[in-house]
Amino acid sequence: MGPREPVRIANCSGFYGDRLAAARDMLAGPIDVLTGDYLAELTMLILWKARRKDPALGYASTFLRQMEDVLGSCLERGVKIVANAGGLNPQGLAAKLTELAARLGLPAQVAYITGDDLAPAIGDLQAAGHELANLDTGQPLAKADLPVVNANAYLGGWGITAALQAGADIVICPRVTDASLVTGPAAWWHGWRRDDWDALAGAVAAGHIIECGPQATGGNYSFLAEVTDRRYPGFPIAEVAADGSCVITKHEGTGGVVSPGTVTAQLLYEIGDPAYLNPDVVAHFDTIHLEQAGTDRVALTGTRGSPPPDTLKVALNMLGGYRNTMTMVLTGLDIEDKASHATTMLFGLLGGTETFEEADVRLLRFDRPDAPGNELATAHLRITVKDQDEKKVGRAFSDAAFQLALGGYAGFHTTTPPTPASAFGLYWPALVPAGVVTQQVHLPDGTSLDIPHTCALGGLATAAASPGSPAGAGHASAAAVPEPTVQIPLGRLCGARSGDKGGNANVGLWAISAPAYDWLRQFLTTERFRELLTEASALEVNRYELPNLLALNFVVHGILAPGVSGTARPDPQAKGLGEYLRSRVVTAPARLISM
Repeated sequence: MGPREPVRIANCSGFYGDRLAAARDMLAGPIDVLTGDYLAELTMLILWKARRKDPALGYASTFLRQMEDVLGSCLERGVKIVANAGGLNPQGLAAKLTELAARLGLPAQVAYITGDDLAPAIGDLQAAGHELANLDTGQPLAKADLPVVNANAYLGGWGITAALQAGADIVICPRVTDASLVTGPAAWWHGWRRDDWDALAGAVAAGHIIECGPQATGGNYSFLAEVTDRRYPGFPIAEVAADGSCVITKHEGTGGVVSPGTVTAQLLYEIGDPAYLNPDVVAHFDTIHLEQAGTDRVALTGTRGSPPPDTLKVALNMLGGYRNTMTMVLTGLDIEDKASHATTMLFGLLGGTETFEEADVRLLRFDRPDAPGNELATAHLRITVKDQDEKKVGRAFSDAAFQLALGGYAGFHTTTPPTPASAFGLYWPALVPAGVVTQQVHLPDGTSLDIPHTCALGGLATAAASPGSPAGAGHASAAAVPEPTVQIPLGRLCGARSGDKGGNANVGLWAISAPAYDWLRQFLTTERFRELLTEASALEVNRYELPNLLALNFVVHGILAPGVSGTARPDPQAKGLGEYLRSRVVTAPARLISM
């Protein structure tokens, strides 16, 4: 009996709040598994806030609305549903789905997974010698001295596999890795073993590509001219074969495009070292080969895998305090003087900047001299304050800003009315030994299974991943003799995709051609990167090469500190960082722009 045909795994959500109609849209064509990714570090904090108001919540409620639309069709067609919408309360969401199925008269078999929630065990873990040191700073958790509101270990995909093997129609997951939503179903479909490293690694790559929905099908893509169908992009599908290779595609007749470029962009999103760690396997992204395999079809082959580490990543959020932001608009002449006057007057009313634990003042210059329109002559004075005392940074702060309306600078107005304070979290990434986490699968028949971690199983074969091609291998080196050069934006020679990694950010860049990559990898050193990205001038930057993808990846440490919820940076998730870098003008060989 030969290998089973590829499993068609579709994504219908890239974040909590994504397109509601996507689940229904994905059933417009043939699929075997419908997945959805609803979680991010910030989402876990949002779900905690919801559960604090109502203990029955803590899950992605939009998932229930999607299931009401598609549950009958999925059951009729045998389409399995796997989602991490369970968030902080997978059991609660599973119960709601069971109620929904009963109300619709549908015989749905619902399983759910637990074991990721370590918040109740923090004290015991610390007493046992596990410091939960911050992966970025090395500081032990005990020294943070802030209340932990959630602590969730990233689980692997074998619990999903077990649930599907037991006959579940729907598997509700908590904080599993995003890629587990693909590795679990693929391992079930193909009957993979725990040590099928290369197959598992290929599925991890597929999962990473489709996890963010239409970002793989033309969404947020640098080269807009390549997206000739400007309708909302169709959500992605990974056709995962028995050897772990896959084809990324989308339903025929949907918007967007699937190309090596759009797939590369998503492969580079929010990664660090090309050795991409997961609980079930280490996937070596520098071994991936991409090839256009038809219209809106891109084949991924050659992905190598190696055994996973014996630790699991834990994402903690602590209640950092309260924050508020007011943005004042400055118009026309003397922008800097007006900003200084407004800042002095505002903090004079408030008792000085020392009144707050933190005060962040940013003058954002959008104005131009002799502007042809009023809006083109404006700048923003953005002031953010943080404190443990909610009253200090609430209406007391924002009302004080509004008191400048008649007594401040000429042309005063704000972008919003006075606003209340909001709670913010501090993100804290850490590691724990896998052995302290017990993943459990709760099956439709009421029984439960403990799922062992791969690193705890003896007798597994090891496999060393072969590295990617040496950087620049197979490409002609840049000429050593002087050659004609041009001044052009960096983005004419490469695309970019950037995003947050806790308090850090990554910027992945891929070249438009092999010669352009040869130039890029020599030109864009970490020192040059810091020169172009001035925010990073004093920060630690790691640089990685992915020659098979003609790509470089940079991780900028601390640029978003202390995390998405707590940073005062105007682009808190670093979504625009890559496009800013592409806009910087550089000196490049003239021969590259005609290729």
